[in-house]
Amino acid sequence: MTAMGKNWILKGQGEGEKVERLCGQLNITKPLAILLAQRGISSFDGAKSFFRPELTLLHDPFLMKDMDLAIERIQAAVQNQEKILIYGDYDVDGTTSVALVYTFLKTFYEAIDFYIPDRYNEGYGVSTKGIDYARETGSTLIIALDCGIKAIDKVKYAKHHSIDFIICDHHNPGDEIPPAIAVLDPKRKDCTYPDKELSGCGVGFKLIQGYAARNGIPFEELIPFLDLVAVSIASDIVSVTGENRILAYYGLKQLNENPRTGLKTIIELAGIVDKTITIDDVVFKIGPRINAAGRMESGKSAVSLLIAEDRALAKVMGDKINSYNSDRRNIDTSITQEALDIIGRDPELQKRKTTVLFNPGWHKGVIGIVASRLIDNWYRPTVILTESNGLATGSARSVFGFDLYQAVDSCSDLLENFGGHKYAAGLTLKIENIPIFQQRFEKFVTETIDPEQLIPVVEIDTEISLSEISPKFFRILKQFEPFGPGNMAPVFLTENVVDNGTGKQVGTNGEHLKLNLIQEEDPYKVYPAIAFQQGNLYKHINMGQGFDACYSLEENEFMGRVNLQMNIKDIKFD
Repeated sequence: MTAMGKNWILKGQGEGEKVERLCGQLNITKPLAILLAQRGISSFDGAKSFFRPELTLLHDPFLMKDMDLAIERIQAAVQNQEKILIYGDYDVDGTTSVALVYTFLKTFYEAIDFYIPDRYNEGYGVSTKGIDYARETGSTLIIALDCGIKAIDKVKYAKHHSIDFIICDHHNPGDEIPPAIAVLDPKRKDCTYPDKELSGCGVGFKLIQGYAARNGIPFEELIPFLDLVAVSIASDIVSVTGENRILAYYGLKQLNENPRTGLKTIIELAGIVDKTITIDDVVFKIGPRINAAGRMESGKSAVSLLIAEDRALAKVMGDKINSYNSDRRNIDTSITQEALDIIGRDPELQKRKTTVLFNPGWHKGVIGIVASRLIDNWYRPTVILTESNGLATGSARSVFGFDLYQAVDSCSDLLENFGGHKYAAGLTLKIENIPIFQQRFEKFVTETIDPEQLIPVVEIDTEISLSEISPKFFRILKQFEPFGPGNMAPVFLTENVVDNGTGKQVGTNGEHLKLNLIQEEDPYKVYPAIAFQQGNLYKHINMGQGFDACYSLEENEFMGRVNLQMNIKDIKFD
């Protein structure tokens, strides 16, 4: 079904027999049983371990290939008083990984340093400059986190200078594995680790879990590190299922009850002190502030904040990072508007199935964000390019169901390098190749994309009536958290609702709707709702016109009061 330019897709509703069994065993309503069935849960025990994740269910770290070699090499370094350099990427996953391994080792060993490459001078991953830093500072072991799985030449270069590598990564390896002492990556074809979807920081956590197990350190002493793991899982948008669900569940608990000094500072700056912090808070408020350091200046300042123990020092560094985040927001808003204006002025660009834009003055640190924002306005595969070191460098983003990586790969002969996955990619090319890249990328997408993929999608979990939304229903729904890929916040469909006449436009320009919805069968029961960016529908709704709504349910806190609210994703009029 199509609604206001969006496709509504109703997910499978599970096998009737399993759904009925779950209703009976758990004493829950059918919609909740359908949600569990959609998540692969078909028994009381399965539901119990889903609703009550246990740290005892974490996998043995030594199931990961090379874990024993990694632990032996770290033990040797500690025993021989070698200097260890903890090396990580400049994004949230990389900086939290570095902070985690650095602070863990620092609790019992002093000869530790860390290094974050510069986004602009060194780029992503292990750099020669980073290895040279290790040489200059006397480090003989580098532990690389959230990067390194393709750093074959760099590992050889380090080896030539008598520096060993332990790689902890979660990205897909190439055909060849780097010749490091140990390469921990659950995505290795020869690794039988049960959970393939860990974040980079998650792999770092398995490393310290392995070290603790071998050295008689109680597992309880690792729990304070889970706040960092939860931040990485949320910010890196990895699957919140299996082991990640357990790590995120207890990590959020740590983040709410006793976060480390640096994260506590970010929580205060983000204004989320007096509320229960969720995955969404990490994605939209904590993660961007950590990321802003690497985007606007250097990821090193993010690590310095995350490892800080002194409150006053953390506050100074937190203010600095908050200011980077404000700058980042202003820059990405301004560039997004420039890009929208370019398309708005050019009818030819508007007719295309893709967006490919280049401006040498655009800030490299925000072009990925700009690409995502453009898809909100022009829903099609998008590439945003700027100039860096004499080349065009860019970020690409896709639409639901379309394999962007394949489209970029089809132009690989025009590119200096590229990498990524189905929905996001990075690429570099000569500036003179941009026009031909635009043509070829457009041609490939036009020939391969299904026209339906150019219409935004709302995936609906199940249909319910408003009367089914009770305090008990929401209480059980909250136990489905933490939400994220693989366990997204459920989206419900309710047909034939109306506003009770008190709805209004809100926002600076009336761009949002604040509604109070009722259904004919129970007109006295009112359900508050918010519909962002749908203020243009107010005239129809105010006239009492009935409509179908798809929405998620959330708690809204205002002036110290908490109430249940529908967050409307889309509206379709009868």
